[in-house]
Amino acid sequence: MSLTVDIQCASGEPVPDEEDLRSWIAAALASQPARGDTEISLRLVDAQEMAGLNRDYRGKSGPTNVLSFPADLPAELELPLLGDIVICAPVVREEALAQHKTLAAHWAHMAVHGTLHLLGYDHIEDDEAIAMEALETAILADLHYPCPYQANPTQENSLA
Repeated sequence: MSLTVDIQCASGEPVPDEEDLRSWIAAALASQPARGDTEISLRLVDAQEMAGLNRDYRGKSGPTNVLSFPADLPAELELPLLGDIVICAPVVREEALAQHKTLAAHWAHMAVHGTLHLLGYDHIEDDEAIAMEALETAILADLHYPCPYQANPTQENSLA
């Protein structure tokens, strides 16, 4: 499998380096049955752009942390595009601070979470949420990050 992640940074906020972003996405993909070549577009945005996307595509006001847009292409096209992920840098920073998580841990969580949405996972129903959260926790543990659903107030907030 080859993975291509097209990263577009449209945020003035500090963001993780591209190698980390790609490795977090690759880890989520590796949790699934082997795929062929895969392409994902990742856009890192500020609150204003994310608020517009959240309004236009979900009918919700204000920015959110991550949105995923599966490509949903007909199989007969045999294109490797899995979809697009959009992550809002200031929301990730604010959430990490509020939840006493490192920025790196929260960024990794958002990249994994967005990728799992592209793979068809969801958290609307309780049983789906339990399955998705368990998978996220396992993937992040393999990356040496703590469970994203338990805040640890002793962690220091940094991108490293």
